[in-house]
Amino acid sequence: MNILIAPDSFKESLDAIGVCRAIQEGFSQVYPEANYTLLPLADGGEGTSEVLSYVLDGQWREIDVHDPLMRAITAKYLLTADATAVIEIAEACGLHLLADHERNPLIASSYGVGEMILDAINQGAKQILIGLGGSATNDAGTGILQALGVKILDASGKLLPPGGASLIHTHSIDRTALHVLSDIKITVACDVTSPLCGSTGASHVFAPQKGATPEQVLSLDQALSHFADVCQTQSICADSCRVSAGAGAAGGLGFGLMAFCAAELKSGFDTIADAVALDKHLTTASLVITGEGKLDSQTAMGKVASGVARQARAHNVPVMAICGSVDRHYSLHSKPSASVCADSNAKAFAMSPFDVVVPSIQKLDSLDKVMAEAYSNVAHTAYQLAVTLKIGQQLNL
Repeated sequence: MNILIAPDSFKESLDAIGVCRAIQEGFSQVYPEANYTLLPLADGGEGTSEVLSYVLDGQWREIDVHDPLMRAITAKYLLTADATAVIEIAEACGLHLLADHERNPLIASSYGVGEMILDAINQGAKQILIGLGGSATNDAGTGILQALGVKILDASGKLLPPGGASLIHTHSIDRTALHVLSDIKITVACDVTSPLCGSTGASHVFAPQKGATPEQVLSLDQALSHFADVCQTQSICADSCRVSAGAGAAGGLGFGLMAFCAAELKSGFDTIADAVALDKHLTTASLVITGEGKLDSQTAMGKVASGVARQARAHNVPVMAICGSVDRHYSLHSKPSASVCADSNAKAFAMSPFDVVVPSIQKLDSLDKVMAEAYSNVAHTAYQLAVTLKIGQQLNL
């Protein structure tokens, strides 16, 4: 039996590689003779480069960059043997780099991400995969662009200071010194579909969690809109760019990379699945075991577990999901009863792609204890699933 173990991380408790190992530990107690393939996955956000470092041949590079407040820090990215740089923006402009009282999207800059891109180019990267998620910025990626040589000027010809608020003063954009990117393919892994501006845009949806007040949200949205207007006036991009799905991701970073770097925005899961050849692994799998920290209404929206299940279904491979917890509306099997489906909150799960869904938390306990025991809980749940499968096989005899 060929068992493919392909989960996401359990956020804040167990990385994807750890989840893989825990599942294998539990399952192999019952099926020691099975062939196990461990394929940790991610959706383009936190942990993406770690996942790819496990699957792909590459090396880590640590470089000096600037954080969102332009302070010196050290960031790392993965450079693979096939000259692909895997960059997580949170390494340089992540919200976690700031104390709560320092959060301020009016001045926070993505400059450090641009420094990482520039270093990757200088190291000979031919492709750059950028994972979005966890940014502290709302600057439309202008910090990145400034690091790459773009000059954003006000009416008097002075360079604009860092941050999203200053973009309201954009008068002209000088791209003559923009680092040559024509031979480099930039792919942005992103599952956020927000446009750049408006009620569902970068500022309104994400800026509050980055420290913006309601009044600041409005001014940031106006600043991004004005910046996009200037980009369109100078024929840098079409008007459609600002309304493209994902333009508002990471404080508008999606817009900046599309408009100035010809970046392609793709589903985070699909991008990572392609990179690790998930589809190829499924062709020889007898069973797939996936999972994530919590199975809920967000699962079907581009998350790893549902993506794995969707591809497994295409190969007619049965899928088990082990999760930290399962939303009460999510049935523990793939075909909820009519009464369950009648609940409007459960309708999204009526066509669940999983054959089996099992929560791994063994007992009610404090959050700290549950987090600390994640590995053993997952391993024990995998063992129980394997025992159940073994009994089922015996009964069929």
